[in-house]
Amino acid sequence: MQKRFLAVSVCVLAVTLAAFAQNKSAGGAPDKAYMQKIWDGWAQLDTSNVAPFYAKGQHVFFDIAPLKYNSWDEYQAGVTKELGDYKSAAFQVNDDVQTHPAGEYVWATSTVKFDMVHKSDKHDMGNFRWTVVFGKQEGKWVIVHEHVSVPME
Repeated sequence: MQKRFLAVSVCVLAVTLAAFAQNKSAGGAPDKAYMQKIWDGWAQLDTSNVAPFYAKGQHVFFDIAPLKYNSWDEYQAGVTKELGDYKSAAFQVNDDVQTHPAGEYVWATSTVKFDMVHKSDKHDMGNFRWTVVFGKQEGKWVIVHEHVSVPME
């Protein structure tokens, strides 16, 4: 009985330490609140508000239009043009957020409710699909890859 108790205790301790090590390696991994903060920045329709959340250099970002950007600089320039047609935006990260620590990265998925108003007062409303890969740079989680899309009607 005592050997069995010791064996169970060692197993419980091992599982606990493994879980702690995994959480520690993710280093305060991005969560829904952090992801919402990114979308709150986009709602300002000014890419300088979200620039700190994106890795600089050669990283691929897929967006609704155009299809692909090869760096944050390219993404920022292209999206600035796209956002110029809007006067307001609101984004809500939905409750289907999933985050997955993967070594030095964290990948996450969510749908994001949007309500965007053109300068002409036309509303665009719906849900985006959002897949994002975070990497840690200078102690901060930044987006190293992103894919935003809208379901076809």
